[in-house]
Amino acid sequence: MSNYQVNPADLPTRGQRFSLRVLQFFGWKLLFRPLPGPRGICVIYPHTSNWDFMVGLFGKWALDLPFRWLAKDSLFKSPLGKWFRAMGGEPVERGTPSGTIRTQAARMNAADWYWVGITPEGTRSYRPHWKSGFYHLALEARVPLVLVYIDYPNKTLSLVDHVELTGNQETDLAQIRAGFEGHLGLYPEKAAPIILQERRTDEDRPAESKRA
Repeated sequence: MSNYQVNPADLPTRGQRFSLRVLQFFGWKLLFRPLPGPRGICVIYPHTSNWDFMVGLFGKWALDLPFRWLAKDSLFKSPLGKWFRAMGGEPVERGTPSGTIRTQAARMNAADWYWVGITPEGTRSYRPHWKSGFYHLALEARVPLVLVYIDYPNKTLSLVDHVELTGNQETDLAQIRAGFEGHLGLYPEKAAPIILQERRTDEDRPAESKRA
């Protein structure tokens, strides 16, 4: 994976180089492989600390790619709502037509470029499973996954491993587990096992990611 390490000399703009040097100053390295298409989902795991957001944000700035992230609409009604939108956040109203998997998939496929980051754990605290919205959204939109890990012991932010879903949940989860194996968050005991929560309805589980 060292072949995928991003260096300041690889980056074309001063802002990108500055963002990467900030990460490097704190000991982090950034691994990146070109995305497998113009649309898809970045699955971010493990998510156990507020610091995940800052590491990911500087990585986003270093790559200069307009990644988006989804969160419940109430988050955007706070005083920081405008800043969240500027950082690529998009509100999702759960239980409404605009919050359905089908609607979000149509929005993705209508865009020329749409990559969204989702933390399937949905919280920094331990939970016994992942939320399944990202999986159903990827199948509905027919888009690939990029597995994004923020590995604290090795100070590595990686966007290298790509997964094309088959629709066979066990096969797909085996690929996902293999990509994340051995990569630990700041608080490993808080990481959820890679097991999908059973979906409650056929239509209405919005893809959701809480801000780190």
